[in-house]
Amino acid sequence: MEFRQEEFRKLAGRALGRLHRGMQERQEPRCLLSENQALDGAMAGARERSEPVITLCQAAPLATSGPRPDPTQSPRKQFKAQFNWDPETVGLIHGSFFWGYIVTQIPGGFICQKFAANRVFGFAIVATSTLNMLIPSAARVHYGCVIFVRILQGLVEGVTYPACHGIWSKWAPPLERSRLATTAFCGSYAGAVVAMPLAGVLVQYSGWSSVFYVYGSFGIFWYLFWLLVSYESPALHPSISEEERKYIEDAIGESAKLMKKLKIFL
Repeated sequence: MEFRQEEFRKLAGRALGRLHRGMQERQEPRCLLSENQALDGAMAGARERSEPVITLCQAAPLATSGPRPDPTQSPRKQFKAQFNWDPETVGLIHGSFFWGYIVTQIPGGFICQKFAANRVFGFAIVATSTLNMLIPSAARVHYGCVIFVRILQGLVEGVTYPACHGIWSKWAPPLERSRLATTAFCGSYAGAVVAMPLAGVLVQYSGWSSVFYVYGSFGIFWYLFWLLVSYESPALHPSISEEERKYIEDAIGESAKLMKKLKIFL
């Protein structure tokens, strides 16, 4: 394929121009009017469409971080009263989640290319939430059942980060992508900070099994809201304006074209 230097320069110039305008908008006071009010409106609208998705991405770890410490981390007296697992068994239960988690990290990217990333992400959260509610019953049957359930949890949760990147590849313009992705991923740590202490309170007053039922139910309710606000791409959003859709698609399209040209040039 022949490399067209002039076309590459124009494409790079437009991309750098957008980057420069974005930097200027961040530096200028908000009270100053932009030269292109239509573009500003489209940018504001695009951010508004992404806010519910960001909020739910931040809330999703609450359904997974709280019960991630398995039954072996319940208060020691309460645990010993119901189970008689040796330290080796406890270690197997601790590590079993990550046996599944590491397997689907790389395949998760391919899965999100084949299927809608928002559906993959939603399925992962609702599936691990449902499995959470099975853990107390599995623990009462045999520790092998707990290990099996936690491996399944790891398998489905392994696709969550690739799915998040897949969502932002369709919805986040290049100049907004870092902000949106970083804000959403902060929920992983906020979920642990909020969910784990709350899990301790639930264990103290309602028993260790309540943690899995409460957070599992939260994940299922989360999924219902996710179905209402998440869409595969701007083109499929029922209430997005033409200007907002065009702004997102054009920004992502120009970025993709530039990357293709750079690959050819290199």
